[in-house]
Amino acid sequence: MDDAPTQSRNKLPDHLELQRTRVVCKADAPTHTEGFQYSGAFAAMGVDNSVSVEKFCNDFKIKINRLTEDDMEFDMIGVDASMANAFRRILIAEVPTMAIEKVLMVDNTSVIADEVLSHRLGLIPLDADPRIFDYLSDDVQNERNTIVYKLHVSCEKGSQRLTVKSGQLEWLPEGSQLTIAATAQSGDKQKTYTSFGQSQQKTSESPLGVKYEDITIARLGPGQAIELEAHAVKGMGKVHAKWSPVATAWYRMLPEVTLLKEFTDGDAEQLVKKCPVNVFDIEELGNGRKRAVVAKPRACTLCRECVKVADDKATKDNAKVADDKVDDEVEPQVELRRVRDHFIFTIESTGALPPEVLFTEAVKILEEKCERVISELS
Repeated sequence: MDDAPTQSRNKLPDHLELQRTRVVCKADAPTHTEGFQYSGAFAAMGVDNSVSVEKFCNDFKIKINRLTEDDMEFDMIGVDASMANAFRRILIAEVPTMAIEKVLMVDNTSVIADEVLSHRLGLIPLDADPRIFDYLSDDVQNERNTIVYKLHVSCEKGSQRLTVKSGQLEWLPEGSQLTIAATAQSGDKQKTYTSFGQSQQKTSESPLGVKYEDITIARLGPGQAIELEAHAVKGMGKVHAKWSPVATAWYRMLPEVTLLKEFTDGDAEQLVKKCPVNVFDIEELGNGRKRAVVAKPRACTLCRECVKVADDKATKDNAKVADDKVDDEVEPQVELRRVRDHFIFTIESTGALPPEVLFTEAVKILEEKCERVISELS
């Protein structure tokens, strides 16, 4: 006879299932932060902890909660934190965009130094799809790898100060207009800083301007002027942050708030009042009775105010039972958890590409990395 408890051989005990699937956030620090990576961790209980393609396909889900022109929020379900973090890092550092890299300064009499002005120009988001451009190679700038902009503004003497905005950058589809200083024979075509074979208007469906036209570049006083030409090329955020396509990309595990004991009447009102993000709500029980319920667990920010209220309540309850002997061990009444394989992912685009396209590009890049590893191993 088997003397083991009548526990199902394909299901873990509740306390082990909690450790495997949840991160419990205590008052001082989270627990169960490390996952069970070993496939045979629960083999003695008849539970298979291995990872398979079939299991991944069955468990993996994407649920879009919010999608706008500039940002999106979606749930990524059934993946490990390493996978979510891989997408985050790829979005920040490896999805390419177009950004101003070279600035040819003709005239700058403003109070801003040439280097600072060039840096500001590089951080302006461009409304240009990087997928139709090539990386700059061999320092040959042509219509397939370079976008040229011109800025020529001046503040007349005796006039008010002039604010230079990003919308004043003018796209030059024919390429550079600045000639390279060199002695040329009569009749020779003057050489410029780019070698465009055709106009970019033929290859681009829309003008390659800036995404936001109200970004302040500089302020000019009377008699001051700025004249320059800026060349944008394709690059990645791991080289310089100006090529990062996202303002931020971040994720958090799905919050789970559990009331281990019932909060009624005054205790329920105090719990609801203490939560700054309105996670809890009041449920009427009739006869003037009411209790606290968890209404919006996704809004939890782990401020732990509810835990403090619960600890105060538990201390008072212990005092009532034990009179002058209060037990130092306070039983938790509210438990804050995080679902280990459920991530709330947020992408904020700088404007070069829509957020849903950015995520698709990140998936393609991760796929290429996996194929490269497989080819190297084989």
